[in-house]
Amino acid sequence: MTQSKTTESVNHLAIALGLLAGLTLGLLAAVTGSDALIRIATAFRPLGTLFVNAIRMVVIPLVVVIVFLAIGRLGDYKKLGKLGGYSLGLVWLSYVPAILLGVFGMKLGLRLFPVDALPIREETVAPELPGLVDFLVGLIPQNPFEAAADGSLLSLLVFTVLFATATIPLAAEAKKGLFDLAETISAALTRLVHWILWTAPLGVFALAAPLTAETGWAMIQSLAVFVVTVIVCLVIQWTVIYLPAVRFLGKMDPVFFHKSTLGTSAIGSGTTSSLASLPVMLEEAEDNLKLSREAYPLILSLLSALNKAGSALFQAASVVFLASLYDVPLPVAGLGALFIAVFLVALTVAPVPSASVVTLAPALDAVGVPLAGLAILLGVDRIPDMCRSFVNITGHMVWAVVVEELVLGRSGPGGSREGEE
Repeated sequence: MTQSKTTESVNHLAIALGLLAGLTLGLLAAVTGSDALIRIATAFRPLGTLFVNAIRMVVIPLVVVIVFLAIGRLGDYKKLGKLGGYSLGLVWLSYVPAILLGVFGMKLGLRLFPVDALPIREETVAPELPGLVDFLVGLIPQNPFEAAADGSLLSLLVFTVLFATATIPLAAEAKKGLFDLAETISAALTRLVHWILWTAPLGVFALAAPLTAETGWAMIQSLAVFVVTVIVCLVIQWTVIYLPAVRFLGKMDPVFFHKSTLGTSAIGSGTTSSLASLPVMLEEAEDNLKLSREAYPLILSLLSALNKAGSALFQAASVVFLASLYDVPLPVAGLGALFIAVFLVALTVAPVPSASVVTLAPALDAVGVPLAGLAILLGVDRIPDMCRSFVNITGHMVWAVVVEELVLGRSGPGGSREGEE
C-alpha cells in the first residue's frame, strides 16, 4: 500500500514536471522568437498526438465495463430497498447543482478573466453542437458496435446502461460469467490506463511545448484561471450543499462531523480514491459517528462507486473551459445536452489516477471539443483532483449520516439523539 501511494505521487510529480518543462520550452520559444526553439517545440507534437490516441484507445472499453459492473452489482433493487433508494436519490439530486455550479461558475470565471483561444489546425475544427432534441435522439444507437467503432461514446454508454439494467433480474448463476468477464477486462484495462499515465509526463510535455510556443504567456494564465475557478466552485459546493445537509437533514453538528471524519478526509485527499478510503470510512462511521451497522456498510459501499458530485462539477467546468480554450461555441440550446452528457459521464469515473479527466472524453465528444484538451488538464490535475476527492469522499459520509436519519431516525454524538453501543 505504501509503495503504491509513493509510486502514484511520483507519477503526479512527473506529470507536473513534464507540464512545467513543456510550458518553459514553449514560453522561451514564444518570447525569444527563435526559429530553432520553435522548431524544437513543434517537433514534439506527434508524441502528443500519440498520447491522446492512447487515451482515446482505452476510453471506450474502460467506460463500458465500469458502467456495466456498477449497475450490475446493484443486484436486486428490492433488496437494496429504502437505503439504496434514498442514497441514490440524494446523490443523483446533488449532481444537478454540482453540474450547474461547474458550468456557470466557470463561465463567470472566464468572463472575469478571459482566456485566449488556442490556434486550431484545420483538421481539428470542432463540429457544430447539435440542439437538445437532436442530441437526445442520437443517444440511442442503431448499432452499438458501429457506435463503438465511430467513437460515439455517449450513445454507447446509454446502450451499456440499458444492457446492464437488463441483467439485474437474471439468476445469479446466469450472469456470473458476464460479471467475471467484465471484472477481468476491467482489471486489464485499469492496468493499461496506468501504463498510459506513466507516459503522461512526456505526452503532456509534447502537447504543452508547441501550444505554448504558439500562444506564449496566455497558456499559463489560462491554466491558472481554470485551477483557481474549479477550487472556488468546489468550496462553494461543500459550503452550500454538504454542510447544510449534515446540519439540517442529518441533524448533526458540522464541527463534530469534521472532527469525526479527519481520517477519511486525509486519506481521501491523499489517495484520491474512494476505494482506498473505504476501510477508513467504515471505521469512522461506526467508531466516531456511531452509525448503525444496518445502514452504513451498504450506503458507503454503494456511494463509493456512484457518489461523484465533485467530479461532476469538475467535469462540467472542464468542458466549459476547454470549449472556450478551443473556441467551440456552447449556445444556450446546447446546455441541456451538455448537462445530460456530464451527468452520465460523471457516473463512470473509474478508480484510477485522474479518472475524472480520463473519463471526460464522452462529454468532450458530445460538444465537439478536441480530446487533446485531456492532456492539458492532466498536467494541472493534481490539486483539483485532491480537492474534488475531498468533496466526493467526505460527501459519502455526509450522505450516510443523512440517509440513516431519514430512514432509521437514529441519532449519534453531535446530534439531538442518543448514541448507540
